[in-house]
Amino acid sequence: MSSPPTEDLAPQPAGIVERLIRDDVDRKRFLKMAGAGAGASFGAFVLAACGSSSSSSTTASTSVAATSASSMAATSATGDVAILNYALTLEYLETGFYEKVVASGLFKGKTASLIESFGAQEKTHVEAIKGAVEKLGGTPATNPEGKFPITSATQVAKLAYTVENLGASAYLGQAPYIQSPEVLATALAIHSVEARHAATLATLVKESITPDGSFAKPADMSAVLAAVKPFIS
Repeated sequence: MSSPPTEDLAPQPAGIVERLIRDDVDRKRFLKMAGAGAGASFGAFVLAACGSSSSSSTTASTSVAATSASSMAATSATGDVAILNYALTLEYLETGFYEKVVASGLFKGKTASLIESFGAQEKTHVEAIKGAVEKLGGTPATNPEGKFPITSATQVAKLAYTVENLGASAYLGQAPYIQSPEVLATALAIHSVEARHAATLATLVKESITPDGSFAKPADMSAVLAAVKPFIS
């Protein structure tokens, strides 16, 4: 049997997450192109990454870069610990919300099991983020007292759908400001789960699985905190 061609044994290109973790230059280039401001179009990053020479792609990538620069100047000083504690606050609220939903008994059977599993995953996120804060020498944020309207199964499911989409947008909004590759990898992993929760809930409440279309939109910290303020006692 003949030996396989040499090119078949050549190392394959690393996945984007692996490259973000292992190559700081790639990570910074990716984040610079992606942009960060609330409402900034992630599609502009795709145009820039594809190397399109059209005037529309140049204009889009320039716009995102300008938005990124102004937004980052305002928030980059917060640092990884502050970003983690911001995420931790959101995860506390999500965990508390699901605990109250499970205790309400509004859901039965497979749906109840699904809701309970989501709550357990949010609790795991809490523990992971607390550990990350402590590893960086910080003090984890305290658990806020949450208040959630729990009136009917339909109302709760729609609220859960909204909350999970908000959580996914929040992680996406902070990704460009994260300095540690390990913290960024954790944030991306949690973001993916939040998005999957939202998509699953979308099928339950008959809403769009991809409400923002082909590219998810990031949400900045001030917008997210304003959105969750009514749920904090």
